[in-house]
Amino acid sequence: MLTREQALAQYPGLGLLIGGSWETEGGRETLDVLNPATGQVIGACPVATEADIAKALEGAERGYQAWRRVAPVERAKVLRKVADTMRARTEELAGLVVLELGKPWVEALGEVEQAAGMWEWAAEEGRRAYGRVIPSREAGSRQMALREPLGPIAAFGSWNAPLITPSRKMAGALGAGCSIAMKASEEVPACALTIGRIAYECGLPEGVLSILVGDAVTISERLLDSPVIRGVTFTGSTQVGKILSQRAVGMMKRPIMELGGHAPVLVFDDVDVDAVAKAAAAAKFRNSGQVCTSATRFLVQRSIAERFTETMAEAAAKLVMGCGFDRSTTMGPLVSERRVSAIRDLVADARARGARIVTGGGEPERDGFFHEPTVIADVSLDAKVSNVEPFGPIAAITPFDTYEEAITIANRLPFGLAAYVQSNNVRILNRAIDDIQAGNVICNGWRVSLPETPFGGVKESGLLLEGGVEGLQAFQTVKFAYMA
Repeated sequence: MLTREQALAQYPGLGLLIGGSWETEGGRETLDVLNPATGQVIGACPVATEADIAKALEGAERGYQAWRRVAPVERAKVLRKVADTMRARTEELAGLVVLELGKPWVEALGEVEQAAGMWEWAAEEGRRAYGRVIPSREAGSRQMALREPLGPIAAFGSWNAPLITPSRKMAGALGAGCSIAMKASEEVPACALTIGRIAYECGLPEGVLSILVGDAVTISERLLDSPVIRGVTFTGSTQVGKILSQRAVGMMKRPIMELGGHAPVLVFDDVDVDAVAKAAAAAKFRNSGQVCTSATRFLVQRSIAERFTETMAEAAAKLVMGCGFDRSTTMGPLVSERRVSAIRDLVADARARGARIVTGGGEPERDGFFHEPTVIADVSLDAKVSNVEPFGPIAAITPFDTYEEAITIANRLPFGLAAYVQSNNVRILNRAIDDIQAGNVICNGWRVSLPETPFGGVKESGLLLEGGVEGLQAFQTVKFAYMA
């Protein structure tokens, strides 16, 4: 395990990765990168210029023409080597996650493994881009459906999973035979940039991958308006996703969107209440609640609601806030003061509407961007936290009486990314899987996304899928071929 001092000493100089070329400041404007556990500046990243974006697009076109012709088995060797290298450099990568995002060390180690697994999966599944032969109507002829790479991809990564999100997009696109130009998050740039440099060290051809940092509007407009780009993949808010999707579709480019959620958790009265409440607290406050699939709306059957609330609050109160490099830390900071302010507003609104703050609700007097893990009981449906994704350490608990009531509350919002059901009644579980409007319904568990499983939302939570076979196919197109 690294210390903070060791991680700071290893923190890389930042730059832009443009088609394999490493570009440092060189007169460009810079953006400060902060350590959220202290609020202190740990680095400065150059801002991509118009010329940088143009160079990335030129590289994407040139790189695509070369990479698409590399045999899938050879592409797989490069991607597998990336996975192996990431695992060999686990402590270095975990240190970047803790420094830039604030995750506790154990969570950061888990993120490295999950991200490496995505490269490994894409390496193997990219070899299986199977087409099919369709029985012909004419003797001596062949009808074939062939899978081909979609083309150069524009990608936009979020900050809350600084290794996982870039890896999912890079590995998926590259595994399908596409090139990719990515805008990395300015909050956590070293994570994505380091993965990109590893990819080139492992044999990725020049031009195939670029990673830019800078003004989101400028970069997105230049990439999406270019005829080079054939698809866009974005992880982030529904509001921004809609804007990007409209622009992409207007240019006939494929939008692959993983957008906001507000995950309901349906807890029925046949469960082991204490065990589920403790597990719920662990899931809720992972990464300080800054997870797009984070359990947020706890709908608990009324007969067990009080006991569930008390047990969850006790578990939350035992969490230790602090620097992710401290062994005792079990919950780190939020990524920025902006997120602290948003959580403060949600708590104040819930309190004003008569909800009960069972534990937390405040901010510790310390450096960095911290907010206490907070459990709120008796939350009304008109409270902001019942309608706005908190993306922070708030668990909002609302009691329900009947199955039908729980499903109605779960489906009332326009979001449908993840949902959770806790019950020992298999009939309830089967009904809930059918009735809940979400792209991912997790029963008696908390883990949503794995390299081999499809991941995406319905309604305003997304378009198409990432991960699994389906994620690879999102970066492919199908060509019909006839031969006589």
